[in-house]
Amino acid sequence: MKYKSIEEIKRKIEYYCAYQERSHYQVEKKLLEWGMYPDSIDYLMHELIQENFLNEERFARTYVRGKFYQKKWGKQKIIQGLKTHKIHPNLIDKALDEIEQEDYRQSIVYLIEKKRKALKKTDKYQNLQKIVNYMLQKGYKYDEFFPFLPKN
Repeated sequence: MKYKSIEEIKRKIEYYCAYQERSHYQVEKKLLEWGMYPDSIDYLMHELIQENFLNEERFARTYVRGKFYQKKWGKQKIIQGLKTHKIHPNLIDKALDEIEQEDYRQSIVYLIEKKRKALKKTDKYQNLQKIVNYMLQKGYKYDEFFPFLPKN
């Protein structure tokens, strides 16, 4: 994209940030795509932070809520996603507080039951393995969901 002035770029990147929460990494990447120089990127990043268009903690908390409550991702998958956005580990820990323990437990029960109902009534050990694989793929740790697995 070709922009004529830093003010025009600033307006575009403000709109980009206002449309949806963004990580610093996403914004830097977008500015690099637009051909910005590192000094200009640093300047714009500082401005965006000062004007509260960018807030890493707010992004992390929003990300956690969205991925858990909308997509039913487990904590492991959420952590990996936040790491790809280069979020600091302390902020990741803080953001995970957005998930209520009871909601997390209910999500595990819901997902296991949903997967169990979707499986054909064939070999129970194969079905159990499919449920385990599904839960691991969704980002849940084995010890988190093991107590909720079907027993028969």
